[in-house]
Amino acid sequence: MRQLLFSLLASLSVALSGCEEKPSPTPPASTSTTPTGALRIAVVPKGTTHIFWQSVEAGARKAERDLGVSVTFRGPAKEDDREQQVSLVQNLISSKYDAIVLAPLDDKALVGPVRQATAAKIPVVIIDSGLDATPGQDFVSFIATDNHRGGEMAGERMIDSLSGKGSVLLLRYQEGSASTALREQGFIDAIAKAPGITLIDPKRYAGPTRGSAQEAAENLLLANPRFDGVFCPNESSAYGMLLALRGRGLAGKVKFIGFDASDAAVEAMRSGEVDALILQNPIRMGELGVRTAIEAIRTGKVPSHIDTGVMIVTRETMDTPEAKNLLNPDIKALLGR
Repeated sequence: MRQLLFSLLASLSVALSGCEEKPSPTPPASTSTTPTGALRIAVVPKGTTHIFWQSVEAGARKAERDLGVSVTFRGPAKEDDREQQVSLVQNLISSKYDAIVLAPLDDKALVGPVRQATAAKIPVVIIDSGLDATPGQDFVSFIATDNHRGGEMAGERMIDSLSGKGSVLLLRYQEGSASTALREQGFIDAIAKAPGITLIDPKRYAGPTRGSAQEAAENLLLANPRFDGVFCPNESSAYGMLLALRGRGLAGKVKFIGFDASDAAVEAMRSGEVDALILQNPIRMGELGVRTAIEAIRTGKVPSHIDTGVMIVTRETMDTPEAKNLLNPDIKALLGR
């Protein structure tokens, strides 16, 4: 069972250690006190406002404490600011960080900076979202969810929830995001296997924030007032859709499946407004990103790919121990805040 993938990852981390959001100015680098001379690892997320990235930082901080290294966590203010993320990576190269853990917000725009880091003998670990480059050559390892499978799971759940009949909507995230593109394609591939279900208007994008997602969701619902289900491939698109469905009195009346957890999504699932959530393990992703970077520095021998697992949670299963660990992690404790 895929739920078991998360428990299996614990042994992997041991092995590695042993061998609406309102855009604000770019926040200062988040660091913590570590011994003088400690290895410096930079973690560059796609953004810093979404709960998902706070969870990634929590995992990175855990690795920082466990391994006695220094972690700098710095990302763009908005998840569509490719130029800022490129600039951040280039500045880290100039500052001679020992390794970089990067979640590229564009699979092509970040290829150049990553190759520059590799040429400068700075190991780069890619997390969450893929890069149009070669693992083991342009970067040392790729750590991520099986995003296509996650999208398939959403599609399979939609088919079951609709008993194989009806029309469904897809609100995409944003162009250039490899992780969500795979989820979207996985959903489309699964729905295509159900001849009684029609996918309508599947090429609209939510944009990088909850505000842009709500606006896009409202436009999608206005253009397609009759439908039976909807899928959104990330936290912010799901939140925007939830607000739009509530505004039209449709929350709980259509089958709504989201991706990633937030307080709002968890509460909506408990109340019946959300049918299911597809969940990753961002804390584990952040932790393994830093651990893998350290192992690359020390030995040069790391896996080229690490799958951090994916699971589906419904109202009926949300109180199981496995689900609770992903739906309600104690992020503040891990961040030390």
